[in-house]
Amino acid sequence: MHLARLVALSLALPAMLSAQEPTAPTTPGITLQDAIQRAQVAQPSVVSAQGAVQRAGAQYRSSWGAYIPSLSFNSSFGTSYSNGPSRVNQITGEVISGESYAKSISNGFSASVDLFTGFRRGAQMDAARATETAADAGLLDAQYQTTLSAKQTFFGALAANELVRVRRASLRRAEEQLTVSVAKLRAGSATRSDSLRSLVTLGNSQLNLLTALTAVATSEANLGRLVGMDGRVRALPDSSFLTVAEIGDTSAIRLEAENNSPKVRAAQAQADAARASVKASKAAWWPQLNLSGRYSYNGNDSQDYEFFDSRSATLALSYPIFNQFQRDQSIVNASTAADAAASTAADARRQVDASLTARLAELESARAQIDITATSLQAATEDLRVNQERYRVGAATIVDVLSSQEALSQAEVDVVQARYNYVVAKAQIEALIGRSL
Repeated sequence: MHLARLVALSLALPAMLSAQEPTAPTTPGITLQDAIQRAQVAQPSVVSAQGAVQRAGAQYRSSWGAYIPSLSFNSSFGTSYSNGPSRVNQITGEVISGESYAKSISNGFSASVDLFTGFRRGAQMDAARATETAADAGLLDAQYQTTLSAKQTFFGALAANELVRVRRASLRRAEEQLTVSVAKLRAGSATRSDSLRSLVTLGNSQLNLLTALTAVATSEANLGRLVGMDGRVRALPDSSFLTVAEIGDTSAIRLEAENNSPKVRAAQAQADAARASVKASKAAWWPQLNLSGRYSYNGNDSQDYEFFDSRSATLALSYPIFNQFQRDQSIVNASTAADAAASTAADARRQVDASLTARLAELESARAQIDITATSLQAATEDLRVNQERYRVGAATIVDVLSSQEALSQAEVDVVQARYNYVVAKAQIEALIGRSL
């Protein structure tokens, strides 16, 4: 009776689990392309990189704007009042009040331009141009890193749903085996140990299914956060995702990654900007030459607002002879920053090369795993069929059958993981080189 109650309980739980779909029907679905596009808009890293591009563009405009004269317009209107002692007109005898009021108006234009800055403006323009290149490369890198995250999360959600189907199939096999074991026990052709072992296998299958369902909820919630949607988001499958295709000449891909990877381009551009900043800092050792001019109209009420113009032009030369070693400090700071940036650029190239080596190895390994796991799945399916038949006629033990069931379940899991390991490894290579394969 105790075994019968355990069997009834174990059979009731799968019925409850089967009522739970891997993903609720009301959960919104999303394609991979839509997920990537939404992630590009929602992720802070891309938004920040876009802001860096805008700032770099403004910096470049400011650098070439230094060659254009600055121009300003000034206009003012004022009143004044003074209260002095009264006085007497010696001719007319009229008493003149000491109070006086005055109104004046002034309009003017002024302009100024640097004629020579010790080559500072050219160096600053070079630095701004390099910064703009680095920002563009940084944006491309952020976009591809976000694309990689979107693909990894999207494929993770698809794999989790496939694993739920694998676990459900495993659970059905465990239920069928438990039914067979109980029937053989009642017929007297099996021991109670067979039923208990089958019951344990059924419980493990139930736990595996619960774990798989939890993984689905987690992966779909992460997908929703990544694409900027509230709640869980279901990944819509497409047979083209799992197509295994050649990626081309790996040596050409490696050369492309070393020279055109967004990370390498950004780091190299930052090194170029740092070197240009060194040149700009050395401009402080040169004299500075500036030309400025002003043209204005001035008038007041005492002259019936008759305007008189005034003009001025100034050519100024300045050269700081000694400024407490601030120029030296500025040059040292810029030079050390340039050395660090050059080292970072060289390391970025080595890092990309090392990462590409690992990703290519993972891709080749995943390709081999797909073939091996497919063969293992066929073998495990046939092995289980044979052992079930042998157990039915009494030529095999329950241990043989349950071992075959476990091997088949693991083979099914390995097939799913191998296929998605391949697409993720391919996506990682695309993120490194900055283009689709």
